[in-house]
Amino acid sequence: MTSLSGRSAVVTGGFSGMGFAIATALAKAGANVAVGSYVAPPDAARNDAAYYPGADEIERVRAALAAHGTKTHAAHLDVRNSELTNRFFEEAEAAIGPSDILVNAAGTTAEQPVVGHSDALWDKIVDTNLTGAFRATRAALPGMIARRWGRIVNIGSTAATVGWKDNPAYCASKAGLLGFTRCVALEGAPHGVTCVMISPTWVETELMRRNVAQVVEREGRGRSAKDLMDEFRKANPQGRMMQPEEIAALAVFLCSDLAKGITMENIRITGGALW
Repeated sequence: MTSLSGRSAVVTGGFSGMGFAIATALAKAGANVAVGSYVAPPDAARNDAAYYPGADEIERVRAALAAHGTKTHAAHLDVRNSELTNRFFEEAEAAIGPSDILVNAAGTTAEQPVVGHSDALWDKIVDTNLTGAFRATRAALPGMIARRWGRIVNIGSTAATVGWKDNPAYCASKAGLLGFTRCVALEGAPHGVTCVMISPTWVETELMRRNVAQVVEREGRGRSAKDLMDEFRKANPQGRMMQPEEIAALAVFLCSDLAKGITMENIRITGGALW
């Protein structure tokens, strides 16, 4: 009932974490999948918690997805750049066909309060998490409307509705993404296109581990990143951390015909946690 055979999907931020889990689940469901992630040179300067894969991972990711028997495409994608985003979608269409499904999973964050927050860091986070989703959606939506079928899934966060100390840019970007989701849902509704945001709490990914390391470093209290991860697990009502595969399972369902009436929603996966 959730077969996506014959559909083609684009996943941004698809080389690791939730993005890769979703891309894998889509391929297992029969979809052709194109994944793009920001591929950084080894000496790239960084000021956020994102995981930047190296160029050697492009083939690894492509092969891992191709093992499920569908068409695949994997390449560098910088969603902060309109020209590169449009080019990626053109290359993806040539490789796997027109995009029926778009998953906006590219994202980053950094531990930094408003006081002392640089313009550059703010712009980087908001441009990736919010404007990047806009650029990708702008590239995919016209074709979906023309074909009268489309699924757009935005990976949000509980940060869209609950504040988190020292993360103003991330919280603002995810709150903005929720507003954007609702507008796209209304624009696509008459044409068979849905748009939904999935908002998880902490998910055990490389981005989370790097973010937690930044929290510990800023605190300077002597506890380790592992200690803080354990605290998050114990604080969750289910006593555990959400896993990328759980997000992926919901994303596949939302991309199926069974979910055609689910749009404009913000679906939380939290194990009962508020954040």
